[in-house]
Amino acid sequence: MPENPAHRAMAAAVARMPAPTSRQEATLLEAELAHVFGARRAVAVSSGTAAITTALAACGIGAGDEVLLPAVTVVMTVAAVTATGARPVFVDAAVEGLGMDLRDVAAKTGPDTKAVVAVHLAGRTDGIHNLAAYTRTAGLHLVEDACQAQGTTTRGRCAGTVGDIGCFSLKDGKIISCGEGGYLLTDDDVLADRAAAHRTHWQTGAPGAPAGSRLGFNHRLAEPLAALARHHLARFPEALALRRRQAAALHRAVDGTPGLEPIAAADNEQPNGYSALWRLTLPRPRAFSIRLAEAGVPNSVGTHCLTAAHRHPAGARFATCDLARAEATVDALLAVPFTEHDSEQAIQQRALTIRQEAAAWTG
Repeated sequence: MPENPAHRAMAAAVARMPAPTSRQEATLLEAELAHVFGARRAVAVSSGTAAITTALAACGIGAGDEVLLPAVTVVMTVAAVTATGARPVFVDAAVEGLGMDLRDVAAKTGPDTKAVVAVHLAGRTDGIHNLAAYTRTAGLHLVEDACQAQGTTTRGRCAGTVGDIGCFSLKDGKIISCGEGGYLLTDDDVLADRAAAHRTHWQTGAPGAPAGSRLGFNHRLAEPLAALARHHLARFPEALALRRRQAAALHRAVDGTPGLEPIAAADNEQPNGYSALWRLTLPRPRAFSIRLAEAGVPNSVGTHCLTAAHRHPAGARFATCDLARAEATVDALLAVPFTEHDSEQAIQQRALTIRQEAAAWTG
């Protein structure tokens, strides 16, 4: 087909456009994030969900592609996949921990599968190294949703740096926060350049895709928010240590309570303390979590209505099979998160409430 002169003129006009306005705070934040977490590149974006969408776009994921992701995840991960035009394919839970069943991953890998999204729920990275080995062999991109895993390490590596690209949130409640925001980590310069182009309407070029050659979005992180994130990043070691102390304190006060089994960290993993975690063996565990929320103990199921993605009203249309283990894993999960404002007294009160409610629970 002959080249359209109007298209040629438009491309020339785009090439003459001035570079986007300098973003000093965001640029400094990116350099500091890459240094702190041991990655070659960081790309700041407007939210954790935007980070996942941008990561998938950088990997070339789009309409007609399939992306495998755990059914044990928050619905925002599903939304990020669908925003690219790709179809989410839910994978069942592993027998142990919060990761994906690798056999189900392999069984659901098909000709349209282009990527796998691993979700580090509650700061846990269960199965990430085996999954990374599989995706390398299968020629698939591995994206880590590490929005709840800032500071978690596994085999000496930071969560979000095992796969091709890691995604993080800066929303309130995260260990590093600025109200709203997110970022990506990667050692791949091509992926980083594509992510940076996508987050600013492709006004900057990337390898194989010059400026203006693709459609992108405004996923930029505002300068005031970047400055606030830098402030919190500077005190990240202290904030991380606090979360770990909080989680350890609640576990010491609750572990041993009948009906609550602590969920141990994987081998060679040091969780970030995002949540204290138990597997409930009480009757009607989901109802028990709701009861705890009513009694003043925030938790993922009772407070935030965490539901296996294939059972969520917005995710059910993508369900293609029964995922009983994933559903049971979520329903039996008691994940109690923390904030920097939770005092020792507040943690001990939550522990007392959990013990009392468990002792009185009849289901």
